[in-house]
Amino acid sequence: MSMEQLRGCGLSGRKSIYLVELAYHFLDGSLDTKTWQRFDDEQVISELIRIKGIGRWTAEMFLMFFMLRPNVLPIDDIGLQRAMRLQYNDGEPLSKPEMREIAENWQPWCTVATWFMWRSLDSKT
Repeated sequence: MSMEQLRGCGLSGRKSIYLVELAYHFLDGSLDTKTWQRFDDEQVISELIRIKGIGRWTAEMFLMFFMLRPNVLPIDDIGLQRAMRLQYNDGEPLSKPEMREIAENWQPWCTVATWFMWRSLDSKT
């Protein structure tokens, strides 16, 4: 797609540039998801965040939704933070260590638990 087409989909100019750059990495073979099947989650995240515009949250979403990894905890996700504070702390903020401690009970299915946490917000909005 052209930059104009990407912008027409609602992406910002910067996000459009990052998406095109990501596509080039796949096209030139410097990113090969087939080899990532052997990698643990942190190794995949390390590979992805080398690319400009890809941060940890984006890499975690990639693990969850593209690679279908079952045990990803996107601790920086605003929706997860909100759901956890509503479900576990009477709406009061939780620290990241507190969130991780709660999520220990979700092992090895943190991805599934995260999805349920997100869904719990549907009735709160």
